[in-house]
Formats: sequence, C-alpha cells, structure tokens
Amino acid sequence: MANPTPLQSFIGGLAIPVAAHELLLLNGNVFGISGFIHRAVKGSIEGLAGAAGLVIGGFIISKLEGGGPSVLSLPFPYILFSGFLVGLGTKLANGCTSGHMVCGISRFSLRSIAATATFFTTGVMTTQVFHRDLPAIGPTDWTIHPSAKQLLLLQAIPLSLSALLYTLGRDVPNSPRSTLRVMVYFATGVQFALAVRVSNLTEASRVLGFLILPFHHAFDPSLAFLAASALPVGIVLYRYARGQERPRLGGKWSIPKGGDINSRLLIGSSIFGVGWGLAGICPGPGLVNFGRALTMGGQNAFTYASWLGALIIGGLLA
Repeated sequence: MANPTPLQSFIGGLAIPVAAHELLLLNGNVFGISGFIHRAVKGSIEGLAGAAGLVIGGFIISKLEGGGPSVLSLPFPYILFSGFLVGLGTKLANGCTSGHMVCGISRFSLRSIAATATFFTTGVMTTQVFHRDLPAIGPTDWTIHPSAKQLLLLQAIPLSLSALLYTLGRDVPNSPRSTLRVMVYFATGVQFALAVRVSNLTEASRVLGFLILPFHHAFDPSLAFLAASALPVGIVLYRYARGQERPRLGGKWSIPKGGDINSRLLIGSSIFGVGWGLAGICPGPGLVNFGRALTMGGQNAFTYASWLGALIIGGLLA
C-alpha cells in the first residue's frame, strides 16, 4: 500500500524548475526531455548529453537507495505500446511534461497550456479504462525520507558546476562554446533526475494514482503538490531571472514565443496522454528509471530499455 508524500513531492517540485532554468540561462534552450531523446537519435551531442545526464542521475539514485524502480504492472506488449505512443505523441506535439508543463506553462505559453490540458485529459481517460483496479491508498506520510534529503544535498554539485560555467561564460563571444554547452546539458540532466526522484514522479504507481482522480480510493495527491511548487518557481524564474535573452555560453536563444495551437499539437498531445496513462511513465522518469534499473540488471532493466526503444521508434515514425 502506497502512502501519499505531499511534503516530499512539494520540495522536489521546488528543485525541478531550477535545473530547467539553468539550461535556459546558459544555453538558451528549453529543458524538453523528449526533445533530448529525439535529437540524440539523430546525432545531436547536446541531446545525448542531456539524456545521459538523466540516466546517470538514475544510476546515482539507485546506488544511494540500494534498489531499482518498481516493476511496471502491465503486460509487456502494453509497455511497448505505451513507449511507442509516448514517442510518437511527443514528437508530433514537440514536447512532454517537462517541455510543455514545467517550462511552457512557466512562460504562459498558450501552446503549452493547450498541450498540457490535452495530454492530462487523455491520460486521465486512459487511466480510468486500464487501471480501475488500483489498490487503495494508505495514510498520508508528511515526512521526508532520509534518501530524499541526501538527493537534495547532492543537487548542490551539478548546481555548483552550472554556477561555475555561468562565471566562465562571462566573456563568451557570439559563437557558442560547444564543450561547455554539452557539460551544461549533462549537469542539468543529473540535477533534474535527482529532483524528479525526490518528487516521486519516477514512480509509475503514483502517476497513475494521481491520474485516477479524487473520487477513486487509489487517488494519490502527491503530484498535485509537485505542480503547486514547480510552476510558481518556474514562473518567477522566467519572469524575473532570464536576463537579456542571450545565452551565457553563446549560441541562439531558442525559447519559443507564440505559435499556433494546431491539429498536430493537439493530436500529438492526445497520443502522448494515452501512452502516459497506460504505463504511468513519461520520458524523464523513463530515462531515470532506466538508469536505476541498470544497477540491478535483470528483467526490469530490459523492460525500461524496451520502453525507451519503443519511444525512439515512435519518434522516428512521426
């Protein structure tokens, strides 16, 4: 029986937009994890570094906690189908929970608000169909787990690296410093992974427990507390701390402004929501859990590798 962890999820949510904002300030890029994966497959070193940071972050988490992620409670074909839909949908919609929900809503992007509302709705509908038998939730746990405190402290390392790179980038010319930019992708990926684990977004059962909605006995409100902390912090950082919209490490300021709410966005978000509601995993937690599973080996590592492989195939076919 799972126990809601509102306080721990709230604290984890505070740290998530910080890592995303570091990438924005230093490289001028959105922290879009599905984009990391889709670009990495096509040879982007920066995308590969961001994805690798999330996997290594998961590896660190597993070593600290002494265990891997929970086994996904779905038949294997459904897991593959979930990954495929997530890959297809995020490529069509150009974003997932990190790019649209955390970063996009923080900018008050109408496209991201529409995308988030769409994939949340289809995620809820899918969960209602496939997971009505979720077990009842336990009593609320208002404590912070000791390992979560350690993960919070560990985030000081990649945060310090980003601060150092910000200082080094003081006199960067217009041309980007590729090596330093790659380091930022990797460092913020690790930092984001640690924050996501603190928030418990890595646990598929908690995601499904949230998407099942309050009238069900399995409803877990923890992720509502995550959103309640992550979005205000993201909004404040973007509104008051984005500087002159010039990446500290050179290159182009690639933060979207405006854009149409078109059929591709809505269809892609709908597809992503179905995949998300089917397994309870989106790209960020998928990469982190793959890193966690690698330390243990066995069937669980194969399962997450297969889910990510299906995601990649879905993205390539979009």
